[in-house]
Amino acid sequence: MSDLKDLMRKARKTFRPPPRLTVSEWADQYRRLSPESSAEPGQWNTDRAPYQRAIMDVVTQPEVETVVLMTSAQIGKTAMLENIIGYFVSQDPSPILCLQPTLEMAQTFSKDRLATMLRDTPILGGLVKDPRARDSGNTMLHKTFPGGHVTIVGANSPASLASRPIRIVLCDEVDRYPTSAGSEGDPVHLARKRSATFWNRKLILTSTPTIKDLSRIEAAFEQSDKRRYHVPCPHCGEHQVLKWEGVKWDEGKPETARYYCAHCGAGIDEAEKPKMLLAGKWIAEGDFSGVAGYHLNELYSPWRRWGEVATDFLEAKHGGTEMLKAWVNTSLGECWEEQGDAIAPAGLMSRVEEYTIEDVPILVVTGGADIQKDRIEVSFVGWGKGEEAWLLDHVILPGDTARPEVWADLADLVTEFKPSALAVDSGYNSDAVYSFCGRRRFAFAIKGVTGFARPLIEDAKRRAQRLRRAGRKGTRIEPIGVDSGKVLVYSRLRLAEHGPGFIHFPADTAFDDEYFQQLASEKLVVRKRFGRHSQEWVQTRPRNEALDCLVYAMAALRLANLDLDRMAERKAGGEQPAAPRLPRGVTRVDPFRIHGNDEWNRKW
Repeated sequence: MSDLKDLMRKARKTFRPPPRLTVSEWADQYRRLSPESSAEPGQWNTDRAPYQRAIMDVVTQPEVETVVLMTSAQIGKTAMLENIIGYFVSQDPSPILCLQPTLEMAQTFSKDRLATMLRDTPILGGLVKDPRARDSGNTMLHKTFPGGHVTIVGANSPASLASRPIRIVLCDEVDRYPTSAGSEGDPVHLARKRSATFWNRKLILTSTPTIKDLSRIEAAFEQSDKRRYHVPCPHCGEHQVLKWEGVKWDEGKPETARYYCAHCGAGIDEAEKPKMLLAGKWIAEGDFSGVAGYHLNELYSPWRRWGEVATDFLEAKHGGTEMLKAWVNTSLGECWEEQGDAIAPAGLMSRVEEYTIEDVPILVVTGGADIQKDRIEVSFVGWGKGEEAWLLDHVILPGDTARPEVWADLADLVTEFKPSALAVDSGYNSDAVYSFCGRRRFAFAIKGVTGFARPLIEDAKRRAQRLRRAGRKGTRIEPIGVDSGKVLVYSRLRLAEHGPGFIHFPADTAFDDEYFQQLASEKLVVRKRFGRHSQEWVQTRPRNEALDCLVYAMAALRLANLDLDRMAERKAGGEQPAAPRLPRGVTRVDPFRIHGNDEWNRKW
């Protein structure tokens, strides 16, 4: 009889359902952080960043279908997503989809984040088999476990979004998703459709925001109940949202930054932040309709001091509009609002100055050439510290660009200005451009590529890989993000004070009314199509060569990898300016020939 009782006791223990836990309780009990992915490896402790508790636990509340997390960097967003995955693998087995911006990022997340969590969190190790095991049935991007699976995909892969029903959909960094997954449509919409058959489905959207009215996460947050984390002042006890305007520091000493209470005005030291966070509470600003929205900025982060955030702000402020925009997005977790859509030509004409190349602190000269059927237009720009720019000349070279004569004129002009780098648009008469650039180490054949997600030039690693491959094939064409380039130029044309990023124009006949009309010939508009907002450059007049040439000259500066601040230091110390630094492994000393075009090769 006693043996039967023992057997029944063991059976009850074996088949007893796991205790009902919230995601934060599961993490505090089971989750271990990996040394490869965390600065604080070891047992997870939600009290380290108490604002995370409600964000994770809301996922298990049956009345909540969608969770929106609009945040800065450095608040533990990715670790929370990992905990949600771990919870559903362990406590509530379900089919899970984790959507990353690209397939490459999906592979990185799987290798660097998910795989290490599965390895170092014991309760998960026995549920998901090692993909290297012969009978595991698992791959890098698809992992099965009893009762479900985790699939990691890229938002740019329509095929991966069109199969398998999913209950838990995690969409990470949604503002970096393409507008459409191939020709299939919005990737978030496609992922959401995968969960339509589940009554208890969950959709989690996370991202740092980008541009106002174009941001996916901003639009989703505005449809939520908009919860913000209120913390008490240690002096007066009043709760408040931490805002950037509350951070102040001694002149020239951002490391002394303190937070000043919006109610009593008392200064709050960094050491008091942990107690404030523990006593904080989420308060919704809107009505709840099934969508719980959370907003956080970097001021709450236990891993970032207020003095560090202030230091980053000053660097971004002096680094130009693009750096400030990135700081607003990644530190404040707020959208960047473009200041105006267009530039007034009259305002630009009023900025002309009397100067020559000998009068201004120029470190290098670059050029940008636009090729038309009957002419070449080229701008030469002098660059100083902080990318302060002085236009030197804008020249129109008439002639049939299918003939070598006009190219000889361009060669003479290049000899006169001696640019460190020259970017030549290859969109028209490409063979002629390739031949001209192939014989000059400093000249780059460029190809304009549209899309606001593309930077002006590629990052150094990707560019080096592409150029090494292109070198073996005999062609080197640089893709230029023209949309981003125009945004950058227009943001600098709006600067009011001389200094880093400011663009100067000389009192010269080349810079007449027509030039400034061309420079201001486009405006950035926001259009709504098929329910989505998108940005688009629209020409307000037929010709825009002046704007294109300035964008190309700026691209030439970046392509040559010229460190202007370092060059300024060398010059101040009496050293000779360093030569342009090409990406590692890339050389441009061998001119390439235009295969199959011997006539052009002979003429040059």
